Amino acid sequence: MVPFASSAAASGSPHVEQPVAYDALLLAGFGGPEGQDDVIPFLRNVTRGRGIPDERLEEVAHHYRHFGGVSPINAQNRALKAALEAELARRGIDLPVYWGNRNWAPYLEEAVQDAAAAGRTKLLALATSAYSSFSSCRQYREDFARVLGETDLSGTVTIDKVRQFFDHPGFVQPFVDGVRDAVSTFLAEGIAPGAVRVLFSTHSIPTADAERSGPREGDDLHRGFGEGGAYAAQHRAVAEVVMAAVAAEVPGAQDVGWDLVYQSRSGPPSQPWLEPDVNDVIAQLPAAGVEAVPIVPLGFMSDHMEVLWDLDTEAMDAAAEAGLRAVRTPTPGIDPAFVAGLVDLVEERLHGTPAAERPHATELGPWFDVCRPACCENVRAGFKPAAAGVAP
Repeated sequence: MVPFASSAAASGSPHVEQPVAYDALLLAGFGGPEGQDDVIPFLRNVTRGRGIPDERLEEVAHHYRHFGGVSPINAQNRALKAALEAELARRGIDLPVYWGNRNWAPYLEEAVQDAAAAGRTKLLALATSAYSSFSSCRQYREDFARVLGETDLSGTVTIDKVRQFFDHPGFVQPFVDGVRDAVSTFLAEGIAPGAVRVLFSTHSIPTADAERSGPREGDDLHRGFGEGGAYAAQHRAVAEVVMAAVAAEVPGAQDVGWDLVYQSRSGPPSQPWLEPDVNDVIAQLPAAGVEAVPIVPLGFMSDHMEVLWDLDTEAMDAAAEAGLRAVRTPTPGIDPAFVAGLVDLVEERLHGTPAAERPHATELGPWFDVCRPACCENVRAGFKPAAAGVAP
């Protein structure tokens, strides 16, 4: 049985293929500070339970300080909420959208309580992350279970979650558009295809977490993900699809190479994290004859701090120092194709669309609706109950 779930999802079948009359959509975000006074309290929330002193948090805070202490993520989620509401209304779907964050106001607790107070008790959650890992999927599921317990709404409110959408065409298409435009521009400027290298960048995570991402080995849904688990495999699969689409559209692009790179690592140097780092790769490219790099924020939905600082600032500085032409391609943001794709995912669950009829751009999909036992577990933090998945 799946705790905290609708009756349709409670059996634990990977894909829920029967209609569910959800009465609200829960948009779950990470959260971010909205002023200089918010920065350290926000970072305390992010790192709660890890005992990190404020002086160390201040080393990270300068990224936010550089932008006036304001993370763009809340404004972007407000825009996404409005876009989702407009697309739902356009399709005649009467489903209010409640927005709550893990680490800053508006908090998930407030969103769930507001929904319940309005009589909305069958919630379908959309987390603002497309891939499978502890921080991008399971931690949100643990948040849902925690909130239901702390608000005494367990047994009254149920929370299901849309599938991970890394390979939904609506998410993939904005990346295709961005890479196509960047590559075609470099080639039109006379740069040889072999001198262009596309860098697909995503957030680095601890190697131990990456290896536990997705279903465990031995589960029927495990796909032999290889090094980096499902997290890395999903990114590689999407990058391959993007490059194939660009090669089909842009003459000469079939000779353009690419790499999957990582950014924004934190934690002690003794702890292994996924590599290579985007800036290390950029520094090596001139020796390989590369002259131009499209930098693609493949792991990100919108232009939040890791994109604005780690890519637009640090990676672009690294490219300039290496003498490379560089452009950072767009994130999906509120691209109409992306917003429509998210509402498609909602309709899948409203209608119980069979898995065989669900769109997916890679052979890894369509990803499952109900997470498998121990999927994306963080063993360092210990077991915590999680919604939208089979226990433990």
